[in-house]
Amino acid sequence: MSRPPKLDLAAIVAAATPPARKSADIVQLDVPSPRAKPAATLKERARQMSVYLEPPVYDQLRDLAHTERTKMHGLMLEALDLLFKQRGARSIEQINEAESR
Repeated sequence: MSRPPKLDLAAIVAAATPPARKSADIVQLDVPSPRAKPAATLKERARQMSVYLEPPVYDQLRDLAHTERTKMHGLMLEALDLLFKQRGARSIEQINEAESR
């Protein structure tokens, strides 16, 4: 059985290098337009805030969410909306609507 030929580093590099261009070619790049922003997730758009609740308060919030078959996050947003309304501030919907313009 004969040995395979030894690989020459120069031959490998030469084979991997694309041939030199003789003239300047125009290359088109696919650049996304600035208006076409991909839809970001809430986690990417929003800021995170920690809320420390006493265990009975947390349990009651969790029980309400379970009873209403919703998430605790939605109930917290509803509570913030009620607070904003009570204090005469804009609602969450109005704030988000103004931001999207």
